[in-house]
Amino acid sequence: MSGHSKWATIKRKKGALDAARGKIFTRLTREISIAARMGGGDPGGNARLRKAMEAAKAQQMPNDKIDRAIKRGTGEIEGVSYEEVLYEGTGPGGTLFLVEGTTDNKNRTVAELRKIFDKHNGSLGSSGTAAWAFDRRGALTIGRKATEEQIMESAVEAGAEDYSDDGENWIVYTPLERLDEIAAAVEAAKLELVSSKIVLVPKNKKEVRERDAEVCLNLVEALDEHDDVANVYTDFDVPEDELQRIANAS
Repeated sequence: MSGHSKWATIKRKKGALDAARGKIFTRLTREISIAARMGGGDPGGNARLRKAMEAAKAQQMPNDKIDRAIKRGTGEIEGVSYEEVLYEGTGPGGTLFLVEGTTDNKNRTVAELRKIFDKHNGSLGSSGTAAWAFDRRGALTIGRKATEEQIMESAVEAGAEDYSDDGENWIVYTPLERLDEIAAAVEAAKLELVSSKIVLVPKNKKEVRERDAEVCLNLVEALDEHDDVANVYTDFDVPEDELQRIANAS
């Protein structure tokens, strides 16, 4: 399990990390607009748009906001035009970071992200700095009401490669090309499918402790708080005892 994913769960339980609905809506709106621009406004023929709309509805985004985001993407109404970006960087202890996002001003975004890396003993690198250490995989998030046996019988038997417990949900990893097929198997088993998406998974993980662990977690949080950032992927792992130590000290 990713150390920073478990850390986010611990912080939510401590009440130190509030889900900012406005920020969530901003990210979902951008994803819907980009999906509509790239594949058209019909979710029936645009799988990426369909997934984005499902994610928005799961967050209770109003239908009128979803409709406006689609129309901005297709050009039916005027609005800011966003493009997808991927940045690569390094953190303490040789850790690697991939930052996915959307922006309407690449120069502004790269300058601001560089400052965040610099502030947390890291460095924003060039293309190829970190991407080599990650694989693209499918990822399903399944509600915790599902039992491990149900995960095995539905997702694993359908071809899932691995699964884990992030403290709030089951995370199931799939071959990239079989994501939709395995998601359908999960839904057919009447399990709660929270999300279905493509993620970047580190080929190997680096264990970090003490000050390096604290700085790595702070760097992830700082990146994640930036409005233009959608996802942060890293190759570091913080052991359970370190997470608890840091949580108790904060």
